[in-house]
Amino acid sequence: MNYEELLIESEKDNITVIEMHLNGYSGLIEDNFVAIRKNMTDTQKACILAEELGHYHTTAGNILDQTPIENIRQERRARIWAYEKQIGLKGLVNCFEECCRNEYEMAKSLGVTEEFLKEALVYYRQKYGIYTTFQHYTIFFEPTLLIHKKSKEESLHV
Repeated sequence: MNYEELLIESEKDNITVIEMHLNGYSGLIEDNFVAIRKNMTDTQKACILAEELGHYHTTAGNILDQTPIENIRQERRARIWAYEKQIGLKGLVNCFEECCRNEYEMAKSLGVTEEFLKEALVYYRQKYGIYTTFQHYTIFFEPTLLIHKKSKEESLHV
């Protein structure tokens, strides 16, 4: 989802999002109020807002101190929520269908930063291992990202 779409979804969930100057943070959330750093691209804001919405849906309390292991876990849960929201296996398949040739083109197609996409791919490798299947596709994460669409004959033998 792009930044505007995330803003609309936030509004539907009664979450107020404002852009402001933030020192040291790209985004912060408290209760149903999200602050996003002003001086970023809309693509960067979309990635940050998705993560802050992940916090809204998955975490509890103040986790700014990333020393306690539980806070680290909550931060990871919010980030994973954002990966699934912004990319997911469906997004990877869509990039394949759109003939994206590299991570730059994929990130542009998905409306995320290249860094966000790369971090998501690392997460998917950890979660799924070497490969996984999704609908009529096999998505390989090792040795590099590769997506294979099963032929009708292959689908019949599964």
